[in-house]
Amino acid sequence: MGSFVCVECGTRRNPCRCRVFGPTLGCVAFLVTAVVCWPVGAVIWICSHAKGRRIMGKPAAVVYPKVSNCLPI
Repeated sequence: MGSFVCVECGTRRNPCRCRVFGPTLGCVAFLVTAVVCWPVGAVIWICSHAKGRRIMGKPAAVVYPKVSNCLPI
C-alpha cells in the first residue's frame, strides 16, 4: 500500500505558506468516514433521496474541512 501526502500551498495561516499535516489527516478522516457513510447513505437513499444524499456528502462537506482546518501546518 502506497503512502500519500496532501499539500495545500498558498495559505496565509503559517509562515511557510504550505500545509501538509492538516490536509493529510483530513484526507484520512474523509476516507474512514466515507467507508461508513456511503453504504449507510445508499440504503437510506432508497427511502429518502434528500437524506441519503446528505449522509453520503457528509465526509466531504463536514469531516474533511473540520479536520483539515484544525491543524495550521
